[in-house]
Parts: sequence; structure tokens; C-alpha cells
Amino acid sequence: MSAIDLHLIGIGTGNPDHLTRAAEAAMNAADVILLPRKGDAKSDLIDLRRTICATVLTGSTRVVEFDLPVRGTAGAYLAEVDDWHDAIAECWADAVARQLPEGGRLALLVWGDPSLYDSSLRIAERLRHAGISLRVHVVPGITSLQALTAAHAIPLNELGAPVLLTTGRRLRDEGWPAGIDTLAVMLDGSCAFETIAAQDIDIWWGAYLGMPHEALVAGPLAEVAAKIVSKRAALRADHGWIMDTYLLRRRSAA
Repeated sequence: MSAIDLHLIGIGTGNPDHLTRAAEAAMNAADVILLPRKGDAKSDLIDLRRTICATVLTGSTRVVEFDLPVRGTAGAYLAEVDDWHDAIAECWADAVARQLPEGGRLALLVWGDPSLYDSSLRIAERLRHAGISLRVHVVPGITSLQALTAAHAIPLNELGAPVLLTTGRRLRDEGWPAGIDTLAVMLDGSCAFETIAAQDIDIWWGAYLGMPHEALVAGPLAEVAAKIVSKRAALRADHGWIMDTYLLRRRSAA
């Protein structure tokens, strides 16, 4: 098999206007774009990708869908994620063999940016280890953190101060990190902000950022935490899925 040029294209948080010109060019230059289906509960996600393709593609690029494997939950988290990535890599490899047996340009549309809490680059490495000749190209995209701070019209960092990017799992298990006044929290499926002392902490929360049904809440954590939990549950029930992120900042740092 000849080499595969794999283009991982950041597409922002679901708003077609987030696409850069570089993203549009890479999509139209691709021979095949792979779109993952995540089940009926997340049909909005595949529909958004379909809409982006229908809007942007002007040439002969083929759009091929595949069923994304389901991540297990019975074992240790990192082990289950590792197995899940192996299964996704197999899907990609199968698509390469079927769709581009003589090599060519393959593209995947990545939510946000491929560099930030996304495993597309790690999965691509698995293809290399499987013996596929691969050249990886990344087109950066608008991240959920950029969309969050833009929606709230706030800076990500305080003047000359650091920001720690972390996950809800780590915040829940390890608490607030020492020496840090601003936390950007991603991949939080269980409202980990409820587990920390809320005094003198502000939160800026957003879900479906950049989409028509974008939802925002901001204020002192002690006053708005319950509202966020309730709103998040209602939105997830309405849509069958939710993507959200938030920024926490100690008020003393202002």
C-alpha cells in the first residue's frame, strides 16, 4: 500500500462558522472523509458533521461513515480507554484498506482542536505501529475553552498568571491543585465542582458552545452550582448527550 496522508481537521465546537479556510481546503483536498456514528443518542453529532460536509465540499471527496466502538466501563478507566483506542484504530485501518487501497488523502473532522483532550493523534500512532505508512497533518481548530471564554467575554488567565487544564475526574479525585488560582475543567461527566469548597470561587460554565442551543451560567460557585447541575441534567435529557466545560477561579486572584 502506498502512503496515507491523514489530515486531522479541527472543526470547532459544532458551529460551521468555526471552520477556518485551512480546514475547508483540507476537506476539499481529501479523497475520503471518515465520519464516526456514535449511536442514536448522539445523532446530533453526526448530523453536524454531515451538515459541515454538505456545506463545505465542492469536489469529488467521498464521505464514508463508520460505527464508533463503545468504550467499556467495567475495568480501570485508563485501561478501558486504551482498549477503546485500539478498537477505533482498527476501524480506521479497515476504512483505509477498503477506501484507499492504493494510498491517498484521508481526513477526519475533530471536535475542537486535535491537540487538546482529543485522542486522534494517539490513535493515528496505532496505525503506524500496525505497519501503515502514514503522514499526519493537523489543521488547528477553535477549542471549547476558546468558545467558552468568548461566550462569557472573559480572559482565560489573570494578568501574568498561570492556568491549569485538568479533567473532572482529577478534580474530583485530587481536589484543587496547590498554587493554582484558575482551573479550566474538561471531560467532566459528574459535576466535579460540587466536591470542592465553593467559598470565594467563581465559575463560568457553558454547554453546546457555539451551537444554536448554547447554554451559559456564570457566578459565585456557591450560588450557581445547583443551577448548573439541574440545567445540565435537563439539557442532557432533552438532547440525549451533552458537551460542556467550565472555568473556575479563586476570587482572591482577581
